[in-house]
Amino acid sequence: MKPLLLGLDIGGTKTAVALGHSPVEVLAREEFPTGAPQPTLNRAVAAARRLLAARGGQSPAAVGVACGGPLDAEKGVILSPPNLPGWSDVPVVELVTRVIPAPARLENDANAGALAEHRYGAGRGVRDFVFVTFGTGLGAGLVLGGRLHRGASGMAGEIGHVRLAPDGPFAHGKHGSAEGFASGAGLAQIARRCHDEAGGRGSSLAGLGPEELTARAVVRAALDGDELAGELVAECGRGLGRALAVLADLVNPEVIAVGGLAVPLGDLVLIPARREMLAEALPEAGCVCRVVPAQLGEGIGDAQALVLAEMVLEGSP
Repeated sequence: MKPLLLGLDIGGTKTAVALGHSPVEVLAREEFPTGAPQPTLNRAVAAARRLLAARGGQSPAAVGVACGGPLDAEKGVILSPPNLPGWSDVPVVELVTRVIPAPARLENDANAGALAEHRYGAGRGVRDFVFVTFGTGLGAGLVLGGRLHRGASGMAGEIGHVRLAPDGPFAHGKHGSAEGFASGAGLAQIARRCHDEAGGRGSSLAGLGPEELTARAVVRAALDGDELAGELVAECGRGLGRALAVLADLVNPEVIAVGGLAVPLGDLVLIPARREMLAEALPEAGCVCRVVPAQLGEGIGDAQALVLAEMVLEGSP
């Protein structure tokens, strides 16, 4: 019988619990809205027990926990993620393993996504690889020389915090940050700035109020062929490209895989991103770097948590 792996993916809006095998295969899952730490972890444990009971009560061999940072992966503690208010200094590994007796590993979602894509997605066989989380926020996980690179304090890859311009959309506590220009939150800010223009151009965005002008609304309109929405997505793509140029120059990767919004949008956002990266990066770095959509798509949350459990089982660093 194959050993069971348990994965917890703790997000700003939802938490998913997945049961699987190695190589990563999702057997069953549950998800629910993320709330305060203890109630959320209680629900996660209850969901895990239901999933395990449906498999005959077999215990998991290892547990993987993926969560937005900042966090201390070595100590298994979630520190204070901006998208998880109230989750300050939460010893999540200790709390989970206290009731589910199995070894566990915690990583931030960008690092976990990088490991998953490196093993099973766009980074397979690539020595120097970057995975970019291009969703509500913007971050990166770095696999260098075939191994995850966390940095001295676990903060490597925080590309969203880099300031690209002295002014611009607000994110990460500053105007003009990469996350402000290139993220779901940034795309919504760009759309609101152009709201008055939408009516004059016959855009489907014209009838939406400021609170309805979300990234999801802009993406949906762009995919439906709305010209203004397509231009907004391209502007966001150019901001993404400037951030990718920084990664290309600093890390010199062979492949950058972009997740989140890049998966449904594809070339609508990646073509302007690639052009901007090539214009901004050193030619020697830009020309060897392929920018591709992440391959694991919407299933990456489950996959990244289960990959962490898989690595615990293997004893991988």
